[in-house]
Amino acid sequence: MPSEFVQIFKAMADETRFNLLNLLLTHDLCVRALARHLKSSEAAVSQHLKQLREAGLVKGEKRGYWTHYTVIRERLHGLAEDLKGLTALPPCREGVCIKNLEHQNDCRKEEGKMCDCKCQQPEMLKGKPEDCTLEQIKACHGDKEHPCVDDKKSQKE
Repeated sequence: MPSEFVQIFKAMADETRFNLLNLLLTHDLCVRALARHLKSSEAAVSQHLKQLREAGLVKGEKRGYWTHYTVIRERLHGLAEDLKGLTALPPCREGVCIKNLEHQNDCRKEEGKMCDCKCQQPEMLKGKPEDCTLEQIKACHGDKEHPCVDDKKSQKE
């Protein structure tokens, strides 16, 4: 979905293509009519329509000598639902380190990974993470290794 999102938003981000979509939402129009409305050349409009077609936002239908274009409304509705779904994702818990995330927007699977500058229970942290005593580490993280310590330091030891 992310690469599909990007393609759609890139297609819609151009002002001319956005204006084409707005026109086509009200009427099915041919390239000549679109060019006239936008005060642009037919060649330019054709190139913009090509990008909108490749993004799956418009389709053309031959009517006599002319091809009339229309917006694929289901695609816009689907895009709106996908965006709505993104806003419904719960935020990551404080302390989950973005540096340690293996997948974007995947903090819920990475809850145990902590930032090298934060601790799940900061009230128990005394001093810098690398200065934690074994008791502090066990109290904060159980029997796991201390996730707050920088990996580079661990590799030197």
